[in-house]
Amino acid sequence: MAKAVKLADIAKIMNVSTVTVSKALSDQKGVSEEMREKIKHLADEMGYKSPSAAKMMSAKRSYNIGVVVSERYLDQYESFYWQMYQAVATKAVSKECFTMLEVLGTDAEQNLELPKLLKEHKVEGLIILGLLKEDYLNMMVQNMDVPFICLDFYDRKQESDAVVTDNFYGMYRLTNYLFEMGHKDIAYVGTLLYTESITDRYFGYTKALLEHGQQVKPDWIISDRNIDDGQRGDDFDFILPEKMPTAFVCNCDLTAGILINSLQKKGYRVPEDISVVGFDNFIHPGICKVGITTYEVDIKEMARKTINNLIKKMNHESYKQGISIVEGHMVIKDSVAKRS
Repeated sequence: MAKAVKLADIAKIMNVSTVTVSKALSDQKGVSEEMREKIKHLADEMGYKSPSAAKMMSAKRSYNIGVVVSERYLDQYESFYWQMYQAVATKAVSKECFTMLEVLGTDAEQNLELPKLLKEHKVEGLIILGLLKEDYLNMMVQNMDVPFICLDFYDRKQESDAVVTDNFYGMYRLTNYLFEMGHKDIAYVGTLLYTESITDRYFGYTKALLEHGQQVKPDWIISDRNIDDGQRGDDFDFILPEKMPTAFVCNCDLTAGILINSLQKKGYRVPEDISVVGFDNFIHPGICKVGITTYEVDIKEMARKTINNLIKKMNHESYKQGISIVEGHMVIKDSVAKRS
């Protein structure tokens, strides 16, 4: 990415002050005509754009922005990513940009087929929504010829720009809330290493446990999906521990809802016997009748940051590089009971 030319760059070459360069370019008094022409000529050669001119150009420019998401995130339950895409599309339109969604099929991901949006040069920027398989993501990044940002995940092997929710602190707060409600025996539900967010949420859970003098019990770390393809559903077989905890911390509301149904089938009452918390504050209607206490992800703010940063990136403007963390907030509902 070409570095923007500054007044100081021109001043250094011309061996004059930045004030002189500024006056020459804005046709102010105090600079000889000969020097003014030399400075303007050099500025043109170096591709200098005044901040006001660059801002006007970027304000008028519209882009086609691609959004790529794996089809495994868009099954009958995973409407969370549809909601996130809608927020992205809405924000893009407000910036006079347009989004093009490509749902990446399982075969395309396994066979390392480049998205058509990139292959056919349909877009000028790209948002990768949700973690892709590692080898596919590596291939995609290596063949990327447009600016891109990862949304709702970060790539631990690439120094890519990303916008994520506060997974660690959000789950830390949820677990602390259970301790405040009198719980000490707390299990975690989520397939570790399936996504960065599931693992980061696990570490927020463990921090809260350690601060309350509790040890992490291996049989209280419970998978919620197939590690290979992420498959799960109402009939998912949770391997519950022999000694049951009084509360479960789930990596998302969908998992929490499916777990609550499973517990109820086994004769447990939620929250009277066992408390459950989730994450996201989003669950497909009809999955669970119990209102799930959760940590709400600020989808609109994540979409805003993603679109704003990507537009700045495409315009070669200054923006917050690296990982941007968007804070959410606790939402107390009906799935937690106080322990005496």
